[in-house]
Amino acid sequence: MQTLRQLLPAAIESPDPVTERWALPGGTITDAPRFPYRGAMLDVARHFFAVEDVLRVVDHLARYKLNHLHLHLTDDQGWRIAVDSWPKLTAVGGTTEVGGGPGGHYTKADYARIVSYAADRHITVVPEIDLPGHTNSALVAYPELAPDKIAPPPYTGTEVGFSYVDPADERTYDFVADVLGEVAALTPGPWLHIGGDEAFKVKGEVYTGFVERVQRIVADLGKTVVGWHQLAPAAHLDGRVLQWWGTNGEDPTTVDAVRRGARLIVSPGNHAYLDMKYAPDTPIGHDWAGLIDVRKAYDWDPGTHVTGVPAEAVLGVEAPLWTESVTSLADIELLLLPRLPAIAELGWSPRSSHDWASFRDRLAGQGPRWTTAGITFHRAPEIPWPTTPTIPAQRNVPQTDTATP
Repeated sequence: MQTLRQLLPAAIESPDPVTERWALPGGTITDAPRFPYRGAMLDVARHFFAVEDVLRVVDHLARYKLNHLHLHLTDDQGWRIAVDSWPKLTAVGGTTEVGGGPGGHYTKADYARIVSYAADRHITVVPEIDLPGHTNSALVAYPELAPDKIAPPPYTGTEVGFSYVDPADERTYDFVADVLGEVAALTPGPWLHIGGDEAFKVKGEVYTGFVERVQRIVADLGKTVVGWHQLAPAAHLDGRVLQWWGTNGEDPTTVDAVRRGARLIVSPGNHAYLDMKYAPDTPIGHDWAGLIDVRKAYDWDPGTHVTGVPAEAVLGVEAPLWTESVTSLADIELLLLPRLPAIAELGWSPRSSHDWASFRDRLAGQGPRWTTAGITFHRAPEIPWPTTPTIPAQRNVPQTDTATP
């Protein structure tokens, strides 16, 4: 259906009824994806985004045949998913965000609405509960989970690596089992993401012991564990998936985990992280992994990117969008587009069809569609956008290019 949609004129994207006659040439569409997992991640923990904003992101994913939405639901700055057995997680831990805003959280009904809306568009929601680090909001709510049993102050900054739940306390594992159990019950998809990154104060065997125990909790819930590639040293559990976010394709620890049976979702920070700036003057975003223009987002191969990992071990590709500097739907769209279609094409099309010149011309044709739909996007200078733009539809949403650098 998305292929048919792309064959129709840009007016098909109008939010208002259009009276026109459109004809398509007869033919056959022969098409199938290269990778089974094609996704994007939205961080709703650093800044909270309303359900309607998340649904609009779902629409963007569906438009380019992505089939997974990874929601980063918990972090130091806020806890975003209701857990009945631990109500203070949202009542206390959900009231903060980066910069001191009001935060917010999803009720179970809100989350179910997102899951259902995504499913109707053939998109599977992958919830992430980040453990054992990135947990300050949980510790503020429940200091019994902290190593010193003292509640830390709420955190609204952007540093990482300072917080962790107590891996030596059995109460921690009660907490993990309760939270993951309730989230799993709300999530029909097979995946539970347990984070695992930047737990700098939980090291060595203590870290791997914690991960191995949490992996078993996930398996006992009938779900497949996903985690950032820092999980790699832990013992393998059947089906487990590592999400690789490095910036250097040489990673012997991850390669060893793949040899033991792990599969990879590939999300290199210097190609797929959509919170990176396009150029030095991009008004929002970061540059710790480098600047990522559209060509850099497109010119790499998920199947060969991590040295020593065979293509058959790559489950797919995902484009994460962290939101430390992202505060609105317009910000989200500015960073997603036009790079999201680049990542989508890497996940869908065979490597033999990879061609920058062809892609940039086809991508340029999406500009009038976004304009017609009232979607904000970055008018990347390397793309030959049409010189006569479609007149934007009148809607109460940010219009195209309002935040273009």
